[in-house]
Amino acid sequence: MRQATHELSIKTHGRGLVNINEAIVSWAHAQGMTTGLLTVFIRHTSASLVIQENADPDVLTDLNAFFNRWVPDGDPQYRHSSEGDDDMPAHIRSALTQTQISIPLVNGRLVLGTWQDIYLFEHRTAPHRRQVVLHLSGE
Repeated sequence: MRQATHELSIKTHGRGLVNINEAIVSWAHAQGMTTGLLTVFIRHTSASLVIQENADPDVLTDLNAFFNRWVPDGDPQYRHSSEGDDDMPAHIRSALTQTQISIPLVNGRLVLGTWQDIYLFEHRTAPHRRQVVLHLSGE
């Protein structure tokens, strides 16, 4: 069995979803493995990862709008506010989504569905540079 790792540095433009699928798929393919498992991990507590619809951008808009309603900024019940009104909501949004996803590699390709792509979900309102670690195990 072989293993390969890589770290992506992703610039976000503030709250919203950033499609990181192409960079991940390209790197995985370049490893030359035919069968395995890819783990994608984000090294942050105020951003997350999701596999989501890649065809209709309204899905991403609606998903972001849902989280804006469900976890609003500036709620006076939050004790943690030293980094701004959007910080505690960002931690909650991250806890409700995922910091790690796993995708099988079969016949040299990641087995994503027809309409699925991998997204970094930025939960802070300001732009950030986020680190995403890739780990592929296989043969």
